[in-house]
Amino acid sequence: MAQNRAEDRSKQVDRLVVLPFKKSLEISLKSLRARFYRSLITTLSLVLAVSFLSFVRVETDVANGMLSTGDPVIRQKLVRAGYDIPPEARSMGSSPKQRWIVILSLLVCVVGIVNAQLMAVTERFREIGTMKCLGALDRFILRLFLLESGMQGLAGATAGALAGAVFALLNGLLRFGATAVTSVSLADLLTSVGFAIAVGCLLSLIGVLYPAILAARMQPVEAMRVEQ
Repeated sequence: MAQNRAEDRSKQVDRLVVLPFKKSLEISLKSLRARFYRSLITTLSLVLAVSFLSFVRVETDVANGMLSTGDPVIRQKLVRAGYDIPPEARSMGSSPKQRWIVILSLLVCVVGIVNAQLMAVTERFREIGTMKCLGALDRFILRLFLLESGMQGLAGATAGALAGAVFALLNGLLRFGATAVTSVSLADLLTSVGFAIAVGCLLSLIGVLYPAILAARMQPVEAMRVEQ
């Protein structure tokens, strides 16, 4: 009898501390809405970095599409526009300068995300302590932060990738005319946009990893002791 009661208590505790994924998602959405402006600032930094990456890649796709036509007039237009095109080449990549600028912008974005998430952890000490006192496991706290960052990353990366692609196409249209838009490969365009979205989501998750682990390992007593 005593053993059965102990098992019942254990099952009740498990039901309390192991929340379903849907509940974690609901709590994460409420947290994002409650901290909308701070989340918006973090997301905007990701939008700018990803849009630049998408712009560079789509701009290269536009140039490659124009080169694939084999028209010498179009080739001369690209050379006069500043593109470094080897003789008889039918495709080209981004310049080393562009790649370094993109890498630096993404690194700055990651640093900004880490800083914003550390501030978010500091602001939520009591909230984290309360959840842990109620029986929340470390993996539940970690899941909350990863879900919030994942949603921010997906929204920011998608907006940034689409914005960068649109600006790259408009830039090509203004500089080279309708040929820049009609000659670009749709498959290459979708690949560049998808790559930019994937990089943005990955950066968002990398940026929140350390703050999330810090929050998950926090002792309830220390968290509750902090004055707001």
